[in-house]
Amino acid sequence: MEQPLLNIGFGNTVVADRVVAILSPNSSPMKRVKDEAREDRRLIDVTHGRKTRAIIVTDSNHVILSAIQAETVSSRFEALIQNPGAPQEE
Repeated sequence: MEQPLLNIGFGNTVVADRVVAILSPNSSPMKRVKDEAREDRRLIDVTHGRKTRAIIVTDSNHVILSAIQAETVSSRFEALIQNPGAPQEE
């Protein structure tokens, strides 16, 4: 069975079933989450040097930084869950 992949920007995808949370990075608690993940070597940065606009937390406790707005990633995730076979926008 194919697992639905969530586009998180710049050709990067994550298995949608593994996503626990999609968060905005602009608060102090989210900055701490990012710093702790970096220290524990659980941080995956796919921003390509751009500003972090979304933090994605997976069920394996990895933290993924994306340059795509959290609202955009959330809407892609919701559309993917509702219709797993539909193509995603870039």
